Amino acid sequence: MGLTLYNAPQSTCSQRVRFVLNAKDLPLTEIKLNLLEGDQLKPDYLKLNPNGVVPTLDHDGAIVTDSTVITEYLDEVVPRASFTPEDPVARARMRALMHFIDEMPAAAVRVPTFNLAFLPSYRTMSREDFLAHAESKPIRREFLLSMGQSGFPQAEMDNALGRLRRSWERMDAEIERSGGPWLLGKAISLADIAVMPALVRMHDLRMPDWQDLPRIVTWFDNIRAQPAFAPTYYHGSLLSERFPHLREKIAERA
Repeated sequence: MGLTLYNAPQSTCSQRVRFVLNAKDLPLTEIKLNLLEGDQLKPDYLKLNPNGVVPTLDHDGAIVTDSTVITEYLDEVVPRASFTPEDPVARARMRALMHFIDEMPAAAVRVPTFNLAFLPSYRTMSREDFLAHAESKPIRREFLLSMGQSGFPQAEMDNALGRLRRSWERMDAEIERSGGPWLLGKAISLADIAVMPALVRMHDLRMPDWQDLPRIVTWFDNIRAQPAFAPTYYHGSLLSERFPHLREKIAERA
């Protein structure tokens, strides 16, 4: 099986896919893209993924895009160590949760990510270069233009943090309903893997707004204890490892 993953170390969507690949112990050629330098917008990559985002999986010449789709694809073609329930009802619940995760925490986490980590790079661009950069991104164009070079206003940050908090509360309710320790019960599923990067990101930013939710605290400890976690988050995968200015801000808040 020839697997090539085009991804970025700090990309939350890439981290989902790397976790599944590591959990299944699949041999992999990893091609790391530098998103700030625009590797994802180069012609050769756009031929693979016209959306100009990561990750992209090349499986013996078959191209699969979108992190949620890739994780489901890998679970189908490599069923060992499956993260998909056999029961159709449980499988439907998992997929409904994955849709919720993509709509809520996975989307909301971009606002603090861009404001705290990426904004300094955009501020150094000329107005023309920034607009060209935004226009070159088919999926993120409106998001970048709404952020601009001054960042999202505090109201937008507060809105994103509120959506994240509601996401943790939804996770808490699902774990209580299933009996835990995972979202669907005793077995970890693709839904747990889908939401994992959002919590890791907020923890890395020193903004873990779930300390009053014991089930989420336990869930977070459990996901980090998984054998696939450490190789997924190799050095350079955290924003605090990539951006010196972010480390300084974190140190100031400590």
